[in-house]
Amino acid sequence: MYSAPLSETEALAYHPLSLAFIGDSVYENYVRERILRRAPRMVPRELHLQAIRYVKASSQSRIVEELEPLFTEQEHYVYKRGRNTKSGTVPKNADVLDYRRASGFEALIGYLYLTGNTERLQILIDHAFTVVEGENHD
Repeated sequence: MYSAPLSETEALAYHPLSLAFIGDSVYENYVRERILRRAPRMVPRELHLQAIRYVKASSQSRIVEELEPLFTEQEHYVYKRGRNTKSGTVPKNADVLDYRRASGFEALIGYLYLTGNTERLQILIDHAFTVVEGENHD
């Protein structure tokens, strides 16, 4: 973290899609580090293909399905704010519901990061990895 953590009130004053903006970056960094540490000699193209598995909207939607029962009341509130905020665009390769759930997940990640709740952030991301890595891939 580059500066002092925000209070919960300060973090909640951010637009939900701004929380998702930073959350997307934080989550992707965790994903990239995990992949790289597991396969330090993997070429960048393959690293990218592996990362997509974790960061695509459908995977994040599945993560939320599994994690939502574990959310605290506050986490659920932040997730729902991110999920329910319309972004105006949806990537052509993403289902609208998956994309909205992914936005909620990223908003929650951003919120936890900005408030300095790194322990909880790590717990949820570890669970996210378990969900994605437990899926069958043909």
